[in-house]
Amino acid sequence: MSSENITKLTRAVQKRGQPFRVLVVDDEKWVREVFQDFCKVTDAFEVDQARNGAEAVEKIRQSRYDLVTLDLIMPEMSGLEVLSAIQDVSPHVPVMVITGNATEKLVNEAGVMGACRVLYKPVMLEHFLSEITSALVRD
Repeated sequence: MSSENITKLTRAVQKRGQPFRVLVVDDEKWVREVFQDFCKVTDAFEVDQARNGAEAVEKIRQSRYDLVTLDLIMPEMSGLEVLSAIQDVSPHVPVMVITGNATEKLVNEAGVMGACRVLYKPVMLEHFLSEITSALVRD
């Protein structure tokens, strides 16, 4: 991770007095764990996971998060449905879509619905943390 991003995150966490809370939503356990591990390279994040859309929406209703990472293609409840529910429950939480095989139409729709960023899998550590830093830290 670049020293610039580490500095930005460290300052932001010191200013707010607590780590950023991130919810990682993906139906693939290994993907959730990789993104959680990415966040663990710094003490700036506290990470929670949801294995499907319904669980994600329930967690967002019960807790406050500073950022959500969201897969678009999931069984039962699509990423777009989850994004819509997040907008209803907690409209100011930035949602970063991370997808491996969504169509351009779905990705565009996510942007129109309020996703702050779209990343395509596979996502590298540096890019992931850079995008999270940009979404969370206002200079």
